[in-house]
Amino acid sequence: MTREAAAQILERIALLMELKGENPFKIRAYKMGAEVVESYAGDIMQLAADNKLAGIKGIGDALRDKLHEMAVTGRLEFYENLRAEFPETLFELFEVQGLGPKKIAALYSEIGVGSIADLKHACETGVAAKLSGFGEKTVVKILESIAFREQHASEFRVDQVYGLAQSILAALRDHADVSRAEVCGSFRRGKEVVHDLDFLCATKHPETVIADFVKLPFVEKVIAQGGTKASIYAANGVQCDLRAVASKEFPFALNYFTGSKEHNVVMRQRALDQGWSLNEYAFTAVEGKDSRPIPVVHDEADLYRALSLDFIEPELRENAGEFEAAEHGGLPHLIQLENLRGVFHNHTTASDGKATLREMAEAARELGLQYLGIADHSKSSFQANGLNEKRLRDQIAEIRELNEEFEGHFRVFAGSEVDILKDGSLDFDDELMSELDYVVASVHNVFNLPEAEMTQRIIRAIENPHVTMLGHVTGRLLLQRPAYAVNIPAIIDAAAETGTIIELNASAWRLDMDWRWWRLAKEKGVKCSINPDAHSTRGLEDVLFGVRSARKGWLTRRDVVNCLPLGEIEKVLVKRGR
Repeated sequence: MTREAAAQILERIALLMELKGENPFKIRAYKMGAEVVESYAGDIMQLAADNKLAGIKGIGDALRDKLHEMAVTGRLEFYENLRAEFPETLFELFEVQGLGPKKIAALYSEIGVGSIADLKHACETGVAAKLSGFGEKTVVKILESIAFREQHASEFRVDQVYGLAQSILAALRDHADVSRAEVCGSFRRGKEVVHDLDFLCATKHPETVIADFVKLPFVEKVIAQGGTKASIYAANGVQCDLRAVASKEFPFALNYFTGSKEHNVVMRQRALDQGWSLNEYAFTAVEGKDSRPIPVVHDEADLYRALSLDFIEPELRENAGEFEAAEHGGLPHLIQLENLRGVFHNHTTASDGKATLREMAEAARELGLQYLGIADHSKSSFQANGLNEKRLRDQIAEIRELNEEFEGHFRVFAGSEVDILKDGSLDFDDELMSELDYVVASVHNVFNLPEAEMTQRIIRAIENPHVTMLGHVTGRLLLQRPAYAVNIPAIIDAAAETGTIIELNASAWRLDMDWRWWRLAKEKGVKCSINPDAHSTRGLEDVLFGVRSARKGWLTRRDVVNCLPLGEIEKVLVKRGR
């Protein structure tokens, strides 16, 4: 069992215990346990399997036993028994924006709501509005959230499938009869959400590989099974498809099943221009048409070379200018994860984070980073325990003391994620912001403004010379909350004029600003900062998702400020009056 799965089980135990009205201290223990499992720097599941969890803060005797059971058996009897007391569909309710355990408990205990269908009916008939803590406005928001969820019901965020994709890929590559294997489809192209996972392998024994694939421990249900392909549902409902091909077919199949459809159409036409037909298996000569000799293709680079193109990275394959660039040597050298030297926009226990300042700094150092930016919430984000002026100044002093310990080998930058208020003013005054190393300005409330008003609100904020970067520009939560109305080109123009950095929020819930806008930002000279928005030490690793999105946006290391080494990033941060 993965740490993510174990943490989710502990979180769900806490939620179910809360629904039952259990002892709040026990509930808190499970919540804390989930946080520890999620953020622990080492291989906590291996430690659990080896019964070596003693001494880890937040993991008591009862949790140690449960984690050991999960690590060894892949299940937890206590959780299964607890879950059996509730309808299977109850967990759907936790995915509805605006519903927490208390509201779900009221819906379940007072009017028997145990599924999304029940909830929708209760809201539409007016029954839910009569409950304490509800009302017409709450019901309207719930119905809007349900509609948005239904619209995206068959989609998954990248963090929901990433671990599964890597596990299945590893199993395929470890198979004795598999010579090559890869994940294809929208996952390989770096899309922010996917409908399913597509796998491809090269083998001389497809029947054996397919038979073993459908028996993997991730398999919940076999949808279809044939001699060269199979489809299954994984335990979390993700459909996974596998195709097995011969080694000589692999480059063609990899290209075809990676897509996009629009990219493939152009590839086929370019092949026809050479007198060849291109499909997922090979080049073949078009009968009756003059053609060049068909080249030998060992990998995708050979395939593109045969069509007089530079190799096009999977993330760029959307028929959005990549062919023109590939014809004339104009493709960018895309950013890579190892290019990052530090990260900004991270939270600690001072606001709503799960790790202390020191723990976050040590985790960043262990990842090989040269610097870490701390940007806890400002006072208006009361729901996130935002810092007031005194607490922020105390944190600045604490950061200075910590930096003295690091003696220049690593630096923590003192920042703040300052709320952009409704009128575009900022949550802290200029005097306090001038004491910080940097400021991230973000919208956290009043999402329903008209587009022109929201756009002007944000532009007013970034015109403040103390604002270094703009956080999660559209406020979206993928598959849960749509972006608010805002004119992105106008925001990009304002950022270009003021020299404001725009964040690529690497949280898989956000990936905001969207990859579709980064080429425009790049053309305007706007710099990017890939920020994990980490709320735990584990969250620092979310930069992986941000780099995937940045690559899809055609960004290079020169476009991303936190690829700069410590000495150079310090100069960037002082540029705007710091």
